[in-house]
Amino acid sequence: MTETDPLVIFTPSGKRGRVPAGTPVLEAARMLGADLESVCGGRGICSKCQVSPGMGQFPKHGVTVAENALSPVNAVERRYDEKRGLKPGRRLGCQAQILSDTVIDVPPESQLHRQVVRKAADARAVEMDPATRLLMVEVAAPDMHAPSGDLERLNAALAAQWEVPSATAPLPVLGRLQRALRQGGWQVTVALHQGRRDAAPRLLDTWPGFFAGPLHGLAIDLGSTTIAAHLTDLSTGAVTASAGVMNPQIRFGEDLMSRVSYAMMNPGGAAEMTAAVRAALGDLARDIAREARIEPRAIVEATLVCNPVMHHLALGIDPVELGQAPFALATSDAVSLDAADLGLTEINPAARAYVLPLIAGHVGADAAAVALSEAPETSDDLALIVDVGTNAEIILGNRAKVLACSSPTGPAFEGAQISSGQRAAPGAIERVRIDPETKQPRFKVIGCDLWSDETGFAEAVGRGGVTGICGSGIIEAVAEMRMAGLLDASGLIGSAAQTESERCIADGRTHAYLLHAGPDAASPAISVTQGDIRAIQLAKSALYAGARLLMDRMGVDRVDRVVLAGAFGAHISPLHAMVLGMIPDVPLDRVRSAGNAAGTGARIALCSRAARALIEANVRRIEKVETAVEPRFQDHFVAANALPHATDPFPELCKVAPLPAVDFGAGADSGRRRRRRGGDAN
Repeated sequence: MTETDPLVIFTPSGKRGRVPAGTPVLEAARMLGADLESVCGGRGICSKCQVSPGMGQFPKHGVTVAENALSPVNAVERRYDEKRGLKPGRRLGCQAQILSDTVIDVPPESQLHRQVVRKAADARAVEMDPATRLLMVEVAAPDMHAPSGDLERLNAALAAQWEVPSATAPLPVLGRLQRALRQGGWQVTVALHQGRRDAAPRLLDTWPGFFAGPLHGLAIDLGSTTIAAHLTDLSTGAVTASAGVMNPQIRFGEDLMSRVSYAMMNPGGAAEMTAAVRAALGDLARDIAREARIEPRAIVEATLVCNPVMHHLALGIDPVELGQAPFALATSDAVSLDAADLGLTEINPAARAYVLPLIAGHVGADAAAVALSEAPETSDDLALIVDVGTNAEIILGNRAKVLACSSPTGPAFEGAQISSGQRAAPGAIERVRIDPETKQPRFKVIGCDLWSDETGFAEAVGRGGVTGICGSGIIEAVAEMRMAGLLDASGLIGSAAQTESERCIADGRTHAYLLHAGPDAASPAISVTQGDIRAIQLAKSALYAGARLLMDRMGVDRVDRVVLAGAFGAHISPLHAMVLGMIPDVPLDRVRSAGNAAGTGARIALCSRAARALIEANVRRIEKVETAVEPRFQDHFVAANALPHATDPFPELCKVAPLPAVDFGAGADSGRRRRRRGGDAN
């Protein structure tokens, strides 16, 4: 390939490279190792290879995509669209040819190894006080001598029998009311919504006679990378079903600032991202109702938690102000609106949605939901709560004070920006162990319970084989390399001679560690490269620096306990996180996972009006720390680049995992590793 050949970038995998002009997208995906499915072998029959081509400026990738970057729609695509239908903007990868630089998004349904969105709902006791409840009333029959409307008589019955003030009825409900009353012999059950106890009630639906329900609600965690929804029974609080999808906005930028830049540089870009995420929310609601085998009409409420950029885009607000100081929010208060306004058109047409309040310009409703779930304001000891993701939310607090900030960790923890990285999908390495004596690795992959050195592993993994390494896998791999003496404190990988391991192979001017060679030449070799180490160092340094800033503001050098939250945080080993220096030094038994705490907070708010009032009050008391303008952030960031840290000795870590004091820097003997005296955590 030459520099004049078109550059193609596939998202969300991040695979990129140059291909000859005229190369079909499907063939380019195979050449570059991008994940694009095809069953019919490129004949334009199966439609498994559908892609969404981008257009306009993509500053993150350094390309501008012209309108004619792909060949025009051909007869095969037109025939398929006429007979079976293509979503707007979709192309068949086997038919569309690459003519110039382009960005191609592979939607989840076209990915051979589909994302496993690991955002399960935690079981959590909630005092049930939902905003929507079922009430049965007996309504007076119409009387020609005392004319009044059915709605007015229904309101009179609600006031007399339930002491409910006059309720409003949206048009879809009003259209069903008369039939319901007459079919029920003037007895009717209504779904009554009252977001606040002093708010005007709304009728969301009516059923003839007695209707036992149950009603359901959706607790939605809208993340930068993934969207998770938990279908919840509004009478018991039980989670009926959970589902997740990739956030389609990834094709506009993997991190938040890339999406803000896209909105700034592309007219209509914000509206484009809003439409994409609302369509995903609608599809997710439809799919979860189908999975639970309930009528979509029974879903009458939703709560939404998200970071500030996702919040603005979901609400249809341009996020450009969040890309520059002073990071002004359009609103930080909780927002109540029709669920249909968020794209939730596949549920009850009168359903309502509640968006939790934001804490600050870069500390969102997801952090507020974590605070609601973990309640640091009730803690006697000092708790550090870290919601690990593309944009990390960090909370530090106890009964005396609660602080919060966000830190831009980027997508490396999700497996992006890693040479063999991929999303969490079957075949991805998720657990790693390296023998400190032999330097030999063993690992587990998603979808297989066996370790790689156990009998039957290859058969259990199946034809798909080992395909890459996901976020939890790369964290464990880097930490294991540090514990095995393959990696020094500065993050340098040693040579084969320095480490006495043939798995440390030359990779240009640096070295890489061969984790998996593959059973044959056609299978991908999976290595941890020096570039991968640097990506993890940058991500973990941002995380630690944010936590350290909050500790500075609190006036402490140590915390009492650490809580790892988020879908990804639930899969992080506390030991490996400590070895990397992702979190401050504490006894390992004082580190726990809270699972998807943001999703749990969303569910608590869905089930309890009192919880909504509590978090609305608490966010006003949380002290916000803006990392972007704090001068000490850079100092903490630089010190945290070392593994685990340049100056903090990590005494608790040393008690359980003393780290080899190796040095593979320029001054080290190229033939043998150089050991410093002693063996501390640095």
